[in-house]
Amino acid sequence: MKKFLISLLLIFSFAFGCTSFQQNFVTQVSTIDALLSGLYEGTTTLKEVIKHGDFGIGTFDKLDGEMIILDGIVYQIKADGKVYQPSHDLTTPFFTVTKFEEPDSSFTFSSTTFKEFEKSSDDLINNKNLFYAIKMSGNFKYVKTRSVPSQTKPYKPLNEVTKNQSVFEKENVSGTTVGFRSPQFASGINVPGYHLHFISDDKTFGGHVLDLSFENCKVEILPLHNFKMLLPESSEFGEADLKKNRADELNKVEK
Repeated sequence: MKKFLISLLLIFSFAFGCTSFQQNFVTQVSTIDALLSGLYEGTTTLKEVIKHGDFGIGTFDKLDGEMIILDGIVYQIKADGKVYQPSHDLTTPFFTVTKFEEPDSSFTFSSTTFKEFEKSSDDLINNKNLFYAIKMSGNFKYVKTRSVPSQTKPYKPLNEVTKNQSVFEKENVSGTTVGFRSPQFASGINVPGYHLHFISDDKTFGGHVLDLSFENCKVEILPLHNFKMLLPESSEFGEADLKKNRADELNKVEK
């Protein structure tokens, strides 16, 4: 029995240890519907987030800006439009992260709008029921982003918060989009379809992508076959009513 327990502990240490990234995993904290309903209190530190990957998106405690994780560095785009590198002691109520490995193939898209990009990417994806990490880098003709200010209690639903969002626009900017394509069955858990954030190469501009267009950009699409969810232990999450269908709210928030 003792040998069995030791073996079991070694297996769990190998499978779930935080000393290295789990390969081909997308890891998420909480659900998009929980965020939509107003659960903005951070439950996980950024220090813990980056144990699960070096590429991802999310938000911060009390909804204080948009999160981008690129090459293992966490960036925070606040409602003032500025880009910060936050303390790893800060917390987040919602994030999606993975280890971004070099895909087997990449593509160059030219003269493309956001909608055209989504359609072209979908055409390249054979299995629509997987999660995909999406990385796009190059020179963008136009990028439109947003961020929202830190919230105070009593929290309003997210579709009310975004009515007062800060919107930023920039032409001819070099940078990278970081994000994911989630399958349709993930509705209520994550954002079905494409959810992208942007960061400029000079780290002065970014946010949640509302629209973009570009002439020539390198697009890397990484399939993710494993999904891991970390659910909050907070009483607020335990008491939240998550039965409501919030698809219409999500569409307003994302677009």
